[in-house]
Amino acid sequence: MTLQQLKYVVTVAKTGTITNAARELYISQPSLTNAIHELEKEMNIVIFQRTNKGIVLSREGEDFLGYARQVLEQAAILEDKYKGQGGGKKQFCVSTQHYSFAVNAFVDLVKEYGQEEYDFSLRETQTYEIIEDVARMRSEIGILFLNDFNESVIGKILKSSDLVFHELFIAKPHVFISRKHPLAGKNIITNEELEAYPYLSFEQGEHNSFYFSEEIFSASERKKNIRVRDRATLFNLLIGLNGYTVCSGVIDKKLNGKDIIAVPLADESEMRIGYIMHRKGMTSRIGTTYLNALKKYMEPGIE
Repeated sequence: MTLQQLKYVVTVAKTGTITNAARELYISQPSLTNAIHELEKEMNIVIFQRTNKGIVLSREGEDFLGYARQVLEQAAILEDKYKGQGGGKKQFCVSTQHYSFAVNAFVDLVKEYGQEEYDFSLRETQTYEIIEDVARMRSEIGILFLNDFNESVIGKILKSSDLVFHELFIAKPHVFISRKHPLAGKNIITNEELEAYPYLSFEQGEHNSFYFSEEIFSASERKKNIRVRDRATLFNLLIGLNGYTVCSGVIDKKLNGKDIIAVPLADESEMRIGYIMHRKGMTSRIGTTYLNALKKYMEPGIE
């Protein structure tokens, strides 16, 4: 077993196909396939299962991937210390719901590790994909929220996927609206006052049930609903249609724009915002740096 073989496994798991991994690693597909087969034979396990839709990690492969990442991380630490060459290209991926604080922390991370070579990924994506990314170890960290409504379903999926939820902070629900919205001057907004305006939410694809929604109170009946796929569209509609969405209240003027404000919602519910990691995984140095950066952006109304 070599570090190169471990790197091959990590890259195939990240890209999802031999073709994409070979392209990223600058080797031929047969060479990559043979290297993984030799590793599987040496370890006496099946790391990847071949299916009609491509390759997926086996249960043993998921465990092996976690250890492989740790070995590569430790090797990078040794290179940092003794070779003084920065340990090669740094790799890190985080999957998250659409939170400005997650983006800001990522910016801080890149600035801190702003060496000549790095391969970082920030995936603002659907809730189920966040869980799947971390379960398959495509992402080291996933950021999402739990509350009394969705925890029964999300919690079971996390447990069955061998994932652990770590709470970062508790947020009271806030309404995101345009600064020129008719309700913008209020100190607190009620659900009744919002009935006349379009409710905006992030579309969740095949898993578009209330339990996977990024917005609290997603199960509530509303007359006007609009689903979108990206942050820019949502904020444009907040302004153009006097729409609203319900979120944590953590807002950033540089990222979300000065025309969007957060107003407390008159409700006693709470959002427990946190991150998920694989139970068998170890937090990398980069992952720890990212989690520390998150702590700077956890106050509602932050600018």
